[in-house]
Amino acid sequence: MGYLNNQVVTVDAILTKKGRELLAKGDGSFNITQFALSDDEVDYTLYNPNHPSGSAYYGEAIENMPLLEAFPDENQMMKYKLVSLARGTATMPILQLGQTSLNIANGAPFSITPNTINYLDGTNVEPAGYQFTISDSRVFGSFTGNGAEDSAAAQSLAIQGTQPLITNGTAVSETVIGLNCSGNATAVPTLFATTNTLYATLTVIGLSSGARAQIPVFISNKSISTQRASVS
Repeated sequence: MGYLNNQVVTVDAILTKKGRELLAKGDGSFNITQFALSDDEVDYTLYNPNHPSGSAYYGEAIENMPLLEAFPDENQMMKYKLVSLARGTATMPILQLGQTSLNIANGAPFSITPNTINYLDGTNVEPAGYQFTISDSRVFGSFTGNGAEDSAAAQSLAIQGTQPLITNGTAVSETVIGLNCSGNATAVPTLFATTNTLYATLTVIGLSSGARAQIPVFISNKSISTQRASVS
């Protein structure tokens, strides 16, 4: 990771693993149709309307901030995407997930249905759907997005693929797209070898509004807890 020279206009583009895979096919399947912008590096508290040199310098500190070099980690990069909202919007959209945390036992089912507040004249469900990212895919035995109705969401879903990511040894994130997500907590015994509870973070982003919310995920090993309680 490094810093870019902010004195010139620079476009720094890198490909994700999926992007490199599509490019390597050489069959035209690698076709960029959408892009997103973000302002992760910007600290708006540095805007100074009292600058002694006048209005041309109010944003001088912001304009001189270094830009991060691109890297393909959705948990660290482009966390605050820029969005277009209707003229006259007075409040920013926010996501409500209906719960402050996801607490389930191993093997138990779950479902998350977001609502977007302050968006589209009271419509609580975004037509483009939502992006759901679990920070550690090992905590879920299955993880799917349901009901991606918007064409852009459907295209993203097609590019991503429908095969679930399965890993028992490496903590990697997994992302699905839909109007809601569902699945089951993991039931892999080896993951609970040294702990009664697995921890992760679920991040939800509205694909149209850009609003985001995070909740902690706790997967408890019900069999271990029951066994230890009976022994004691």
